[in-house]
Amino acid sequence: MSTPVPIPTESYNLGFIGAGKMAESIARGVVKSGVLPASQIRTAHLATARRTAFESFGVKVLSHNIEVVKESDVVIFSVKPQVVKDVILQLKPLLSEKQLLVSVVAGVKLKDLQVRSVEFFPYSVHLYMSITVEEWAGHSRFIRVMPNTPAAVGVAASVISLGTAATKDDGELIANLFGAIGKVWTANEKLFDAITGLSGSGPAYIYLAIEALADGGVAAGLPRDLALGLASQTVLGAASMAVNVGKHPGQLKDDVASPGGTTIAGIHELEKSGFRGILMNAVVAAAKHSRELSQS
Repeated sequence: MSTPVPIPTESYNLGFIGAGKMAESIARGVVKSGVLPASQIRTAHLATARRTAFESFGVKVLSHNIEVVKESDVVIFSVKPQVVKDVILQLKPLLSEKQLLVSVVAGVKLKDLQVRSVEFFPYSVHLYMSITVEEWAGHSRFIRVMPNTPAAVGVAASVISLGTAATKDDGELIANLFGAIGKVWTANEKLFDAITGLSGSGPAYIYLAIEALADGGVAAGLPRDLALGLASQTVLGAASMAVNVGKHPGQLKDDVASPGGTTIAGIHELEKSGFRGILMNAVVAAAKHSRELSQS
């Protein structure tokens, strides 16, 4: 296998196949952070609303995905899982190993993106030989990225995994790109189901917690708007503390819970209801379902 041609880190063109909300969030973050100017980003869509969304911050919107691939050094596939195979196969004749391909498509593994299926043919009475009969992209310079929905406000938790032909420099380029919309980690793809259960589904758990906290505030006598504002800001502040002060969450909890005080009384109720176990079970259940879906 030949060594991939390095992507020029400051002058490359970035293309999005798929012009939905996630693609828009990534593109906006990249432009806002200065990682790339809008003039080096392109996508394709025919609907006026989606074209206007991208054009509003300077991204070039073309009429067809073929044009996007022809003009791009890095191509990000941001389409629905049920159509990604057909999209990649349609574009395969244009995809070159000089290009770095990236997928943010949920639940679709690198092995599927790179080489999809193997069929077995009789070689003799007792032996079969296998040959690859269907490739999606035609090469393995692929990186899979799992961002989450807070990408829309620039605070995503994204995890990347490199395909077999992707280089360390490729990984650093994509980490820098997705660093424009939040924080980035690198992990083995075998962990992605667990990552789905935690950071992929996790925002929904936190929204539920915010709603419940606000409802508690209302039950205690607060106006709805005030309760929701306080609950949301409290979660934001607590998360910022957990990220920035260098203390374990357990220590931060202890710092708030003074002996015989109101906080420890509330914590006691949470512990009686199995609060920790419920959250742990939610992550494990979502990870298990992600694994089942990826195997179907």
